Amino acid sequence: MEKQPVKLLDQVRSKIRLKHYSIRTEQAYVGWIKRFIFFHDKQHPKDLGQVHIENFLSHLAVKGNVAASTQNQAFNALLFLYREVMGIEFPSNINSLRAKGPQRRPTVLTRNEVFEIINSMSGVFQLVVKVLYGCGMRGIESVRLRVQDIDFGMNQIMIRSAKGQKDRITMLPESIAESLRGHLEYVKNFHKKDLADGYGSVYLPNALSRKYKNAEKSWIWQYVFPSVQLSVDPRSGVTRRHHLHLNSLNQAIRKAVKLSGISKHVTSHTFRHSFATHLLESGYDIRTIQDLLGHKDVSTTMIYTHVLNKGGRAVKSPLDEPYGA
Repeated sequence: MEKQPVKLLDQVRSKIRLKHYSIRTEQAYVGWIKRFIFFHDKQHPKDLGQVHIENFLSHLAVKGNVAASTQNQAFNALLFLYREVMGIEFPSNINSLRAKGPQRRPTVLTRNEVFEIINSMSGVFQLVVKVLYGCGMRGIESVRLRVQDIDFGMNQIMIRSAKGQKDRITMLPESIAESLRGHLEYVKNFHKKDLADGYGSVYLPNALSRKYKNAEKSWIWQYVFPSVQLSVDPRSGVTRRHHLHLNSLNQAIRKAVKLSGISKHVTSHTFRHSFATHLLESGYDIRTIQDLLGHKDVSTTMIYTHVLNKGGRAVKSPLDEPYGA
C-alpha cells in the first residue's frame, strides 16, 4: 500500500512539537498559515513567493487593521513555515506595509490600588495576584508554576522556559510563604484523589516525559495552581488536570477592579508593570529589576523610568510653586 504524503499543516504541527513550542504558539502559527493559504485561493505555499507574502502582510495592516504585534506573529509563522518546515530560504527583504505599533506606556497601579484589588479578591485568585505583584511574573508564568519551582528554604521561585525559553529566579515574598504552603497542602490532597481515581498525570514536554518515566504523575511536577476540572490534552488525547486558565484569572481581576472602583484598565500584566515601577521608586538598581523581569535588553526595562509616580516628566507645575517666591 502506497504511503500517503503528510499534509502540510500536520508537518507544521510536528515540527513545532519537535522544537517544544507551546500549544498556544502551535495554534497561532497553524491559524496564520491557514489564513495565508486561503488568502491566495488555497495555493500551496511552495508555489507562492515574496510578492505573495508581502501582499498578505500588507492586507493584514491595511484591511485587517491589525496591531503591529499581530502582524509580526503572522510574519514569524510564515518564516517558520518556509525555513523550518519546507526548507526554503525566506526572503530577507520583505517590503510590506507595516502595522504601526502603539506608543503606549504601561498602566501602573499605585500601591494602594494594588491592595484594594487584592482585598477585593479571595481564594486561589487572590493568591495568584499576590504572586504576580510580589514576584513580577507574567500571567502565564504564574499559572504554569510547578511545585518544584518554589523553594521555601531559599525564599525564591524558579521561572522555567519563560519568554525566549530562558529560566530565571525571582524572590518568594515572605508575606505569602505560609499561604502558599497551605495552598500546596490542599493541592497535594487534590492530587492524591486524582491518582486514586486513575488520573493524576500532568503535561510534560516530550523530552522530559521520555527522560523521566512516570514523572508526569509525581508530586513535584504538578502545577501549583491547577484547574478545578480535568480536561483532554489536545495533543495526546490524555485526560489530565491542566493549570488554571489565564482567561479565568483575568476575569477574576476584572471583577475585583470593578468592585474596588478603580478606573484603570487592569489585566494580569498590570501587576508586573506595577512591581517594576514600585521597585524603581524604592531605589532598586535598573539592572537588578531587568534580571527579575527577565528582559533581554535593559532598554525594555527603562520604560518604567518614564512611568514613575511623579507625573508630567517629573516637572513641577508652576501652579504648585509658592506665590511670591
